[in-house]
Amino acid sequence: MKSRQQRIRDKLTKTFAPVTLSVTDESARHAGHAGARPEGETHFKVELTSDAFTGLTRVARQRAVMGALSQEFDCGLHALSIKAEIPSKG
Repeated sequence: MKSRQQRIRDKLTKTFAPVTLSVTDESARHAGHAGARPEGETHFKVELTSDAFTGLTRVARQRAVMGALSQEFDCGLHALSIKAEIPSKG
């Protein structure tokens, strides 16, 4: 069975074809906080750059990422830090 981190990576790759993608499990930093589970995999940081975000506002980019990961939120993902950007043209 794939880890949540790998499922997030796979889903974002399929949905946005990112130029860059980083998925970091930060669950250990949130131990004891709301939504944290002893087994982890509840808090992640995602940084991605994709042409798919062209023309979208920062909020729209974040909503797109959240929407792509809705199934993960339904089964235990509690928090997601998102940095979603378009590739620089220079």
